[in-house]
Amino acid sequence: MTGPIFHMIPDAPKPVAPYSHVVERDGWLFVTGQLATDPDDDSRPLPEGIEAQTAKVMDNLIRALKGVGATLADVVCVRIFLTEFERDYAAMNALYATYFAPGKLPARTTIGVTGLARGGLVEIDMIAKR
Repeated sequence: MTGPIFHMIPDAPKPVAPYSHVVERDGWLFVTGQLATDPDDDSRPLPEGIEAQTAKVMDNLIRALKGVGATLADVVCVRIFLTEFERDYAAMNALYATYFAPGKLPARTTIGVTGLARGGLVEIDMIAKR
């Protein structure tokens, strides 16, 4: 076993708190939760609506995974945090499902929360395995 490797991905969004984009240990990839921030300009406001924010969050996660040579196909577990659970759950699910091959969905937990950084509607983190 080797010690953890702490990855900061140049193409991923600027962290909104002190963290690494991905921490790797023995082939496991722990991807920090992403918001719908713009990786090219952190000063831009978050997109409006759950669909736009979910798409941006997934794009940011794909960037983080790509930065360590992984893809969504390597993801084994996902946690999703929603500030408006009842309102946004179905719409988020419909879009989220399009990112994975049918029948190859990661294990998942979805949690309703009272707030997220930057006023986000959704935050998603992932665990992947090479």
